[in-house]
Amino acid sequence: MNAGELSALLVWAAAATYTISLVAYSLDLARVADDVTRASREKVPVGAAVGAGASSGAAVPPMPGPEAPARPRRAAGIARSTLYLGFALELAAIVLRGIAAGRWPTANMYEFTLVGTTVAVGVLILVQRRRSIPILGVIVTLLAVMALTLATAVFYVDAEGVQPALQSYWIVIHVGVAISATGVFTVAFATSLTQLVKDSRETALAAVGAGRAPSRFGGFVLRPGWRWLDGVPEARNLEALSFRLNAIGFVLWTFTLIAGAIWAEHAWGRYWGWDPKEVGTFVAWVVYAAYLHARTTRGWSGRRAAYFVLVGYGVVLANFTVINLFVTGKHAYKGF
Repeated sequence: MNAGELSALLVWAAAATYTISLVAYSLDLARVADDVTRASREKVPVGAAVGAGASSGAAVPPMPGPEAPARPRRAAGIARSTLYLGFALELAAIVLRGIAAGRWPTANMYEFTLVGTTVAVGVLILVQRRRSIPILGVIVTLLAVMALTLATAVFYVDAEGVQPALQSYWIVIHVGVAISATGVFTVAFATSLTQLVKDSRETALAAVGAGRAPSRFGGFVLRPGWRWLDGVPEARNLEALSFRLNAIGFVLWTFTLIAGAIWAEHAWGRYWGWDPKEVGTFVAWVVYAAYLHARTTRGWSGRRAAYFVLVGYGVVLANFTVINLFVTGKHAYKGF
């Protein structure tokens, strides 16, 4: 078995490991819901019921009463351990892929997906070290499993050299930064998605408390199956986290545009040529720039800001998939 074959095997192992992490995060989410329900019935602080080390950031205010003993969350430990293991397996797969190809492994859609998934999981690990939010683990590991499955089943190409235009140190700078930005945007997307659902529940609870009927979706998230949302940080805290992540991702994406223009001048003799990939990258930059501008200077917050994030991430995904697969341009190297 050569390095390329071992790399592919490790990718499948990472996907399987992330699947275990996904299941463990889901079980931990169910445990959080059970603890929230138990705390509500026993009138104890939710933070105590969820566990002192969980940092759940529950939106439900503490209620008087005797504290209930914190229950161990074994699923949370399994989720973290398998997440770390999957991350290590992916890193090893990337290194072996580079050795097999004899170059920096970011030259096609398969490698972009592999490295991008690794960055997203790395960002999730950093976020979860500060505050345990199981739903973010569920969303990101689900996306990771789907991405790795798609990469190995559809995008896979043998590890080999690249065309002369890609034999440049700019492939490390330009493409590497683009991948890093995509990984950060992935976790920000998961955070904003959670924010929207959490905000709907908070709004519905406020409406019921005021004697008003909640919206249709608000009534849906008030069902017992959504009690886990009471163990999630407040919507405004999720929004703040999403904003910080998107700000980092935007800086990286801006550098992607600049580095891409410089590389284009070196390779094709012009900085900008309205290539489909260039246009897609610029559109994504405009969406995120509009989000940051509206959020910081126009006071846009809450759902409107979250919708911006969802649209921006959708543009990033479309730029990677639709343009690469169905539109012909100068960036169409082996599907990249």
